[in-house]
Amino acid sequence: MGAAVVRAIKNFNLENRAAREISKAKPSAAPRHPSTRSLLREQMSDQADIKREIVTKDDKLLSLLRDVYVNSRDPVSSAQDKAAITPTEPKEFRLPKGNHFDINIENIPKGKVSIVEALTLLSNHKLYPDTWTAEKIAEEYHLEQKDVNSVLKYFTIFEVKIFPSEDKKAIQSK
Repeated sequence: MGAAVVRAIKNFNLENRAAREISKAKPSAAPRHPSTRSLLREQMSDQADIKREIVTKDDKLLSLLRDVYVNSRDPVSSAQDKAAITPTEPKEFRLPKGNHFDINIENIPKGKVSIVEALTLLSNHKLYPDTWTAEKIAEEYHLEQKDVNSVLKYFTIFEVKIFPSEDKKAIQSK
């Protein structure tokens, strides 16, 4: 709703404002320094033939320009080509593992895990590394073995450890 109002205000009296801007006097070139006037006149008189060449029209170039015809079309993107050529394969899904009470997940693509499942498998592996091996996790969650090994190697769950200070005496509560 707000965009429509802004667009209407921006486009109000647009043609008249554009015509007014176009009809304004064009800015003139900056004034030249008095000391360079004589140098400029001198250069222009020495190279009068170049100035004449700049001003005159070249008929050969004009005829070549008239022969040019440009026909353009929007290119077809490669993504559209691939989508048109290959039909989409149906994805395989699996049911989520564990307790997903707070999230409305009905199914998960095979080869992927949800955040809750990732945290669960990391904590299970950390607590029980003998039972929750990389092979068992890959089989349980339908993942590739190399991906599971990488996840277990590079990711850990956050753990808070509080060490009691040995040099200070603990304050006894009354």
